[in-house]
Parts: sequence; structure tokens; C-alpha cells
Amino acid sequence: MIHPTAIIDASAQIGDNVTIGPYCIIQADTVIGDNCELKSHVVVANHTTLGKGNTIYPFASIGEDPQDKKYANEPTRLVIGDNNTIREYATINRGTIDDEGITVVGDDNWIMAYVHIAHDCVLGNHTILANCSSLAGHVHVGDYVILGGFTKLHQFCRVGAHAFSAMDSGFQKDVPPFVMAQGNPAIPRAINFEGLKRRGFSKDRIANIKSAYRVLYKSDLKLDQAVQELEAMATESEDVKMMVDFIKESTRSIIR
Repeated sequence: MIHPTAIIDASAQIGDNVTIGPYCIIQADTVIGDNCELKSHVVVANHTTLGKGNTIYPFASIGEDPQDKKYANEPTRLVIGDNNTIREYATINRGTIDDEGITVVGDDNWIMAYVHIAHDCVLGNHTILANCSSLAGHVHVGDYVILGGFTKLHQFCRVGAHAFSAMDSGFQKDVPPFVMAQGNPAIPRAINFEGLKRRGFSKDRIANIKSAYRVLYKSDLKLDQAVQELEAMATESEDVKMMVDFIKESTRSIIR
């Protein structure tokens, strides 16, 4: 299942039932898990690990050097989980020693054409990154997040689980879980009602999240005052507790 024009380093570990198409390049110290398919012209660079069942489309660059002028060829890594789809011209860079030395992509993500995931990013599971979304270095994106096309995230920003960004939005601060945001700079618009319904959230859970959103964004309370109210609500809602924990851990503050 390996095309004769593919170039594969002797140190690469290739799993079972792997398809490597025309003109792909697999560099040293790489792992390609079982049932992966590299369509054609894909580059998997040094120190990259792919889990099982990933499909990578033409001209994607996976695990190349970080775009960081301080990078001095240290042996940092990119680790990608299972069952991800990575479309044409996507670029995912390895980590740097200024962070944990690793870029991480989880499982079951849909990464569309021209998406850029920079060094030291952490992408969760079941996310959708639409065309031309760009994550700067050290960005963390939670599970089930959807980023509309041309979304841009500043370095060190975090996006909480189940959040949603509209097309062409720009973020310089963190986006709490469940929040739908739009604009450049982005501002909160609502909670991600439709996404939560699709994922089986009960009416009670959604109502609790909506109440927390109102406290955070509709009450005119200062952030620390809003967090105090949310802490009381969090005793009866794990979802609200997730929001509180996220806000407390924020180093860039949140969109508001």
C-alpha cells in the first residue's frame, strides 16, 4: 500500500494497513499508526507520531519545525491521536522547549484546508476547525469546539469545551466553555444552544448554562463578582463548575 514514489526514512515505524500515496515524504523518528491513509504529497516531518485511522490529504505539512525564531533545532515533538481528518495544505508544527516541547492533537478532529496549528498548541477531541483557521503558539482548544473559517487565535489563548466561533473572528482573550462568539475582536453572543442539543445535553443542563451565561455577561457585574455568583451555582452544576474553573485558570482574562 506504499506508492513507489514515496520516500520513507528507514527509522520510520509504519503500522498495519497503512496507505502512503504518491510523492509522500516520511522523515526520521516518525510513527504512522495502523489504518492511516496519506493521500499524496504529504510530508510527515521528524519526531512526529500519528495514531490510528488518520486520513491526511494532499500537500499537508505535518510536524515541521516551529515558526519560532528562538527554535534551535531541539528534538521537540508532534503527537496526533486517532481518527483525525486533515485536509489539503494544513500545517501542524512541532513544539518548542519554551513550553512542554510538544504539540498535541487529540482524536476525531476535522481539520479543514489551510488550517494552521502552531507550536505547543493542544487541540482536544471532536473539534472542527474550518478552512483557514489559525492557532498561534501555545493555544489550547477544548473538546467539541467549532472554529468558523478564518478564525484567528492569539498566542496563549484558550477556548473552552463546546465553544463556537463565527467566521472571520479574532480572539486575544480566552473563550469560556459553551460560549458562542463573533467579531474581531470577538465578543460573546450567546451560548452554543444548537451544539449542546446535538450532543445530547438535557434541557436542565442547558438551562443551567444559560443562567450562568446571564450572570457572566448580562448582569453588569464585575468579573470577580460574577465568578462569586457562579461559584454558588456550581455546587449544583458540573457544567457551571467547568466555567468557573476555566475562568479562574485564565491568564489572559476572558472575552467580555
